[in-house]
Amino acid sequence: MSTYRLDKLFAPNSVALVGASSRDGSLGRRVLQNLRDAGFRGRIQLVNPKHSEIDGLPCVARVEDLEGAPDLVVIAAPPAAVPGIVDAAGRKGVAAAIVITAGLGHGPGSLAEAVTRTARRHGVRIVGPNCLGVIAPHARLNASFAARNAPAGDLALISQSGAIAAGLVEWAAARRVGFSAVVSLGDKTDVDFGDCLDYFAQDRATRAILLYVESIHTARKFMSAARIAARAKPVVVIKSGRHAQGARAAATHTGALAGSDEVYDAAFRRAGLLRVFDLDELFAAVETLGRQKPFAGKRLAILTNGGGVGVLAVDRLVDLGGSLAGLSEGTGAVLDSLLPETWSHANPVDIIGDADATRYATSLDALLKDDANDAVLVMNVPTAMASAAEAAEAVVETVRRDRASGYRRKPVFAVWLGEDGRSASAFESAGIPHFATEADAVQGFMHLVRYREAQDALMETPDSLPQDFVPDAATARAIVAAVIAEGRTWLDPLEVSRLLAAYQIPDACVTLARTPDEAAEAARPHVSAGATVAVKILSPDIVHKSDIGGVLLDLTSEDAVREAAASILERAARLRPGARVTGVTVQPMVRRPKARELILGLADDPTFGPVIVFGRGGTAVEVINDKALALPPLDMNLAASLVARTRVSRILKAYRDVPAADERAIQLVLVKLAQLAADVPELRELDINPLLADSNGVIAVDTRIAVAPAETRRGSGHPRFAVRPYPKEWERRFELPSHRRVFVRPVRPEDEPLFVAFFQRVTVEDLRLRFFAPVKEFSHAFIARLIQIDYARSIAFVAIDEETGEMMGAVRLHADANNEAGEYAILLRSDLKGLGLGWRLMQLMIEWARHEGLHHVEGQVLRENTVMLEMCAGLGFEIRSDRDDPEIKVVRLAVADMPEDQRLAG
Repeated sequence: MSTYRLDKLFAPNSVALVGASSRDGSLGRRVLQNLRDAGFRGRIQLVNPKHSEIDGLPCVARVEDLEGAPDLVVIAAPPAAVPGIVDAAGRKGVAAAIVITAGLGHGPGSLAEAVTRTARRHGVRIVGPNCLGVIAPHARLNASFAARNAPAGDLALISQSGAIAAGLVEWAAARRVGFSAVVSLGDKTDVDFGDCLDYFAQDRATRAILLYVESIHTARKFMSAARIAARAKPVVVIKSGRHAQGARAAATHTGALAGSDEVYDAAFRRAGLLRVFDLDELFAAVETLGRQKPFAGKRLAILTNGGGVGVLAVDRLVDLGGSLAGLSEGTGAVLDSLLPETWSHANPVDIIGDADATRYATSLDALLKDDANDAVLVMNVPTAMASAAEAAEAVVETVRRDRASGYRRKPVFAVWLGEDGRSASAFESAGIPHFATEADAVQGFMHLVRYREAQDALMETPDSLPQDFVPDAATARAIVAAVIAEGRTWLDPLEVSRLLAAYQIPDACVTLARTPDEAAEAARPHVSAGATVAVKILSPDIVHKSDIGGVLLDLTSEDAVREAAASILERAARLRPGARVTGVTVQPMVRRPKARELILGLADDPTFGPVIVFGRGGTAVEVINDKALALPPLDMNLAASLVARTRVSRILKAYRDVPAADERAIQLVLVKLAQLAADVPELRELDINPLLADSNGVIAVDTRIAVAPAETRRGSGHPRFAVRPYPKEWERRFELPSHRRVFVRPVRPEDEPLFVAFFQRVTVEDLRLRFFAPVKEFSHAFIARLIQIDYARSIAFVAIDEETGEMMGAVRLHADANNEAGEYAILLRSDLKGLGLGWRLMQLMIEWARHEGLHHVEGQVLRENTVMLEMCAGLGFEIRSDRDDPEIKVVRLAVADMPEDQRLAG
């Protein structure tokens, strides 16, 4: 249900506490005290059959006895009573309930399941059970049993753990960091991370979102909400259980490499979230995000009165991937005129141990004006020669002057070792992030850098795919379907080779031999040409062939091949007597002496579905453990990023007498594997190890593929992709009355050039009618927002002239977080209006909305845009004036129950 009724949870007008108590130390007593101490402005009602009043507040025996329907009910009653309380609250008309009570169990037949079923029947939103509660400082709501109320601020904390939430509230109070809300999700029977991300992404009082995650259950919902939220504001996540052995049972090398935490890490990266790894780091992230907005660049200037601590800061900066800024020539000259001759004359700028307040102020001013750096870290080591507190106050005054000048508002971070109360107060008053150590400060700086890089990655325009890559999905599906129909789990090498060929992935030629003589015959053309061959066992029950000596290499004659095949078959029968053995495979040895051995593949994660794995290959792949993961779908940019996150990427470059490997060919195989996963949901594991890569391209030497029946599809696309792939099934071709052929397809991230050329052929007036204001420029960031969409929430159809390849127009629809309503917008090239294109695009948009289960679509149209209003009327839209703006008309169409003859045929 996403954000449905969450406004009543975080900003209720009235609250009822069920299980209120007058007994000291009880849960009901603590929650009541917190509600009252927070200064909640609305009405508080209490429910407890044993009391007529508690602390001067009247108390009723049952929920049914409450006056009116409170927006929010907080439940601190015994577990057995909770389902009945929720039912009574739902019948009363309550919007939301916080179930603090623990012990409701899990799964079918549990009290928790009864609560969930009852709440959904009444439309009551549930937080918990087994949670700390909810704190919404701006609403003066503390519906929790936390020991301290959270101060008001602009950070939203969403925690699966009540203890972590309470601990962060304690820490924040001591550091004057405030929250827009603190949510303890507990067992997440209803309200979950996705719901809260959707809500706080749109919440104007929230500038950044903090997540403490133990597990995600609805991956696509989480990823969709997280990607939307991360585009709007920083989202920081910490996840516990990083060393869960989720891959132990995997049958392939790829599956074994895709551990649970690595998959979560890939998901967080794909969503643009900033991941931290412990509470100390989370506190550092809170410190920086609470006081400093993200900025462009990662060049850090360091100002210190102690050379040693400056060097330590540089070491930490390099460890975390930051850049030490240089000093511009002009800044160096300024510092020469201000500082003693013994200053460092480089970054870190060491202004010597006797530096006083004036020296700090003038040096910092010079660095703030230097375009060679992006941020400044100021540090102080206390000495008997100068006052640390006065230096801190001078830093604060310099920063304030810089901010007031409006020049750049460059970020400043501070470390005052042995920090005293006076220095801390100075930094607090100016909102300057300050840290106990240089390592913490550099880490805080890098948090902001990594967040900005994640934002840039979300807005990247990917490289386009080669035009000659057209996968044969039908052949691939047929191969897999036949294997499943036979009750098999693994494809044999011949089927593997055919499947790879369908996606144009080069592999070594494979021949099946059922007997040693057949093996010798298969090897004849190769050995007669001077090549050597490999013989391998072929058995659906022996996945790792080398475990039984099932692979023999570099065979140079027919006799050697015959003997090898016989010995392999004998060992298989002896060591795996129950295994089904089809025979052996014979394939020529691939000789690429300067090739790199890589592993590429697909693994299946129980939460996030298919995962792409890339790393260093070979027989010791798990021992080397050099790999990176990504969630499909992939484009060439995402594939390049995946490769770059491994150590093996370094030796893909040229070195000594070894030419560089064809990295684009490697990236393309990764993209092809992602497309294969999207097209064939039955794939469970795919392992190419090794994939040999050199300057001539790539070739798959050994590939294993496991399959299983796919889940029943609901809607379009892969049923288990966490990130919904490109919906190719919505591509359409039609002919306009003018006989112009049009190809309409969903927008793709590589469509930026199309949009740039398109906007050049739209008049200023048409742009004003579309965007309700003059548009001066179409920057990369502006266009990226139009083409980088989440297909789980949005769709944009672009119409392309089949003859010229030019973009003719586009229509887009964005569904709300509750997936009930969608807002549309449409724009045609100015010279193409009146041809019937707009009508066809609107019909397709409406059909998408109906297919996705939306109830209605609506849009805003300027009153003067009579052409659009006439088209909307013809399509059956209801048209009314906007109550807030007489110049705008609101158009609305119910799509769930449209007559069949109004739907667009596929």
